[in-house]
Formats: sequence, structure tokens, C-alpha cells
Amino acid sequence: MKPKLYVVKIGGNIIDNSEALRSFLTSFAALKGNKILLHGGGKIATQVAEKLGIPTEMVEGRRITDHAMLDVVTMVYGGLVNKNIVATLQSLNSNAIGLTGADAGLIRAHKRPVNDKVDPVIDYGFVGDIDAVNGKQLTAFLKNKLLPIIAPLTFDPTLGVMLNTNADTMASAVAVGLSEFYDVNLVYCFEKNGVLLDADNDDTVIPVLTPELYATCKTAGAIYKGMIPKLDNAFAALRNGVAEVTICHADQLGLALTKKTAGTKLTLG
Repeated sequence: MKPKLYVVKIGGNIIDNSEALRSFLTSFAALKGNKILLHGGGKIATQVAEKLGIPTEMVEGRRITDHAMLDVVTMVYGGLVNKNIVATLQSLNSNAIGLTGADAGLIRAHKRPVNDKVDPVIDYGFVGDIDAVNGKQLTAFLKNKLLPIIAPLTFDPTLGVMLNTNADTMASAVAVGLSEFYDVNLVYCFEKNGVLLDADNDDTVIPVLTPELYATCKTAGAIYKGMIPKLDNAFAALRNGVAEVTICHADQLGLALTKKTAGTKLTLG
């Protein structure tokens, strides 16, 4: 029987709210067993870029990452956000280690090709599409009682460059990559109580979401925008070996995982 592992992604407005982030990290540190944390940090990157006079350009919610923006996201994600999380967890007696996909060759990717099939042509710049996750190396960290904290940065071993990579996608890929070694529960935490039937009403949590219900909610317009790629990644993880997927409020991590009384559980039916 494979040991249990939680792969947790924290994002949304929690990252740039120091009080909310510490509260979440306190719950995360208290979570028993093997665990890995992946984090975002897009709003902070935008704020730092603005201070440096570097414009932020988004296409369909995705950041265009030119050379200047790559420097910003590398500094913010791999440095400022990642190391603050590590420091907080150390203060909570969790022996955390801050990582990017480049460290120990953890997450290899390739630079996303230019999309010339649309008008205007879309060039996302230094954005990575994941090729492989080094599950054995991550397992080695865990066996050495280290808690990996992974920033949303991968690397291209051919070009020798860092690549900005969607944190939801990375969480899904890491969960799949470790499912060979662990019974994995992938957990997405943010500022909502779960997947909602009404995005403006936190009391409309869908307790169990199947692909059929997901399709119905999308067609009805109940699930839209940023939740769609998050859920696409989540269902892809289930189809590729991940045992469980949970989506919950950052404040309800313990309730969602230990008592199963909060959040949304995804199932293939």
C-alpha cells in the first residue's frame, strides 16, 4: 500500500494577504503526513513590475513573459514569495525547502510555441509547458524529512532558461508525477469555499463534482473564467493516477481533508 501524500496549491488573494497566508500556513504545517506546497504570486509580481516601470500584458488571463517580466517573476516567485513562505513554515517547526522547477532538475518544460493560428499572433514569451516531473527527486526530499515549497517556475534544459509556468498546472503535474510513489490527494486552496454554483454566494458549494456536472455548469455559465483551467487540470490529474482532488477555502484545509466536511471533492463518477 502506497503512503499518503498531499500536494497542496495555494493561490488567489491569500498569497498577498500576510495575515491570511500565515493562517493558512499554520493549518498546512499542522497537516500530518507527507506533503508538498505549490504557490502562486501573480498579483505581487504585477505590483513589483509596476514599481520597476515594466508593463504587464495579459492574454486570456495568462501573463505575457518577455525578458524583463521573466526577471520579475523569477525574483518574486522564486525569491520574495517563496522564501517568505519558507521562513514562516520554519517558524512553525516545519523544515521547509524553497524550490523552483530548475532546482535538482525537478520540473522540465519547453518554451511555449508562438500561436500563429490566431490574429493577432500570440507570443507568450518565456512561458513553460511541462514535459516531465522528477518524482524520484521529490520523493528523496520527502524521505529526508524536507518539506518542498515549489514556486511557479520551470526550466528548459535545452535553452538553459527559467520559464514562467501556471501554478495550477504545475500542481496537477507534480501530483501525477508522484502518483507512482504515493496515494496522492491534490488540493487547491484559495479564497472561495469550493466550487460554487453561484460565484457570488459562498453558501452554494458543490460538495461533489463529476465531469458531467462540470459540463452542465459550464454550459449554464455557473462555472467560468479562472475556474475552468483549474478544474480542467484537476480532472486531468484524476484521469492520470491521482487518487483524490479537493478544492477548498484556505481557512478550511483541515476540515476539508481530515473531517471531509468542507470544500468540493472531484470524482470521475
